[in-house]
Amino acid sequence: MSLQIEGMTKRFGTNTVLRGVDLALAPGTITAFMGANGAGKSTLVKIVAGVHSASGGTMTLDGRPFAPVTPSAALRAGVVVVHQIINDNVVLTMDVLENLMIDRLCAGGSPIFRRRTHRDEAQAMLDRVGLDVPLSAELADLPLADRQMVAIARALAHDPKLLILDEPTSALSDSEAERLFAVLEGLRDQGVPILYISHRMGDIRRLADRIVTLRDGRVTGDFSAPLDYSGAVRAMLGAALDAAAHDRVPPGPPVLTARGLRVLPGAAPLDIDLNAAEVTAIVGLVGAGKTELAETLYGLRRPLAGKMTLNGAPYAPRHPGDAVAAGVFMAAEDRTGGSIVPDFDLARNVTLPFLGAFSQFGMMRRDREARRASEAIAALDIVAQGPDDPIASLSGGNQQKVVLARWLTRPARVLILDEPFQGVDIAARRDIGRALRATARDRATLVLCSDLDEAIELADRIVILSHGALRAEQEAGALDRTALVHAMSAAA
Repeated sequence: MSLQIEGMTKRFGTNTVLRGVDLALAPGTITAFMGANGAGKSTLVKIVAGVHSASGGTMTLDGRPFAPVTPSAALRAGVVVVHQIINDNVVLTMDVLENLMIDRLCAGGSPIFRRRTHRDEAQAMLDRVGLDVPLSAELADLPLADRQMVAIARALAHDPKLLILDEPTSALSDSEAERLFAVLEGLRDQGVPILYISHRMGDIRRLADRIVTLRDGRVTGDFSAPLDYSGAVRAMLGAALDAAAHDRVPPGPPVLTARGLRVLPGAAPLDIDLNAAEVTAIVGLVGAGKTELAETLYGLRRPLAGKMTLNGAPYAPRHPGDAVAAGVFMAAEDRTGGSIVPDFDLARNVTLPFLGAFSQFGMMRRDREARRASEAIAALDIVAQGPDDPIASLSGGNQQKVVLARWLTRPARVLILDEPFQGVDIAARRDIGRALRATARDRATLVLCSDLDEAIELADRIVILSHGALRAEQEAGALDRTALVHAMSAAA
């Protein structure tokens, strides 16, 4: 099967997102689709998937006109899509088995859903992607990585004729991603065309037969083997990307200390100091305990053992309100479920935790909110029409910038960022890194991530975490990447 897109345009009101896109996907090829946040990639995917209708242009699928008006119509035609926002792919109030079988439920047929009838089929879907979770587990209780793998397992079960994956590895560990890559290569060998959207150059180097770049709603590059990765980045951004190296900042005094802290059952206790002016990255595979550590520091969960101090005084937040009042801020890993409010505009999402600073005599001052949001748009290069834009209209990477802008609105003693670069393009990652380092002088900054390259690019100090325990520690400028990778894999 092949897909041909010609002259595709899409407008939302006065905002033109796609400007005459031409794209052909040939059988048996994996095409990497690269573009900065807000370039229009996800919008194009949603048109192919039947979520949006195009404003202009045509599509043909195997030479026949193709214009799905619903996702179900696209699916019936053999077009299978896994969208960027993980929670858009699953139903959090259903369990794993129900999520795997949801397309069958929606297709009609028998009004009675018999779990026993579908149990073996659902288990085979999980086995195909190597996911070991109970079929009875609710999706809301699973980490983002497992939710993503459930969505991918369901997509692959349709035996797609055309597969589109939008940032599929953003929440996956290296081993989970490798299992996915093996499945995708098998589909490619069977002649399935695959459109693979990613900001991770490691993924693209591993999989891509071809790279197509999008900028400001237009195709700006089309690269075939041998692939010119630097040229693709230039075509995506409109300029070469500067070097990511930075000088290590000498740490100031400890701001937050933890002694004998235990965040996972059975884990060894950990000791750590988070120092003023220093950016510390804690790196670990999925399940290492990164999110549990972040939530403990932020008051979302109580430590199983140990004590913490903040500025030398005992620190034991009972809930996030205590943490924020003490100057400990956190951007959660699950952006859509734990950070943004989809029904609010950009400005209100920026100011939400600090409404008192934007009110007078009990009334909100929208002009103050708008001013702060405009400052954030300029400082972080957020792609938006203005402060009144609905947050849901922004790309995932620009939503992430809004979340960061929120926590830079007021001075912090400790800023915690859990997987801050999910779905964020290379240039935006640099923007976020610069903003963090430029404002880090009087606070401790803690970044938790599963990608070692992201940590090396940003941090003054890198700590390896596994099973809730610290396994290795190195400083920027004296990094031994091989030793760090060994510590991660040995700990796993």
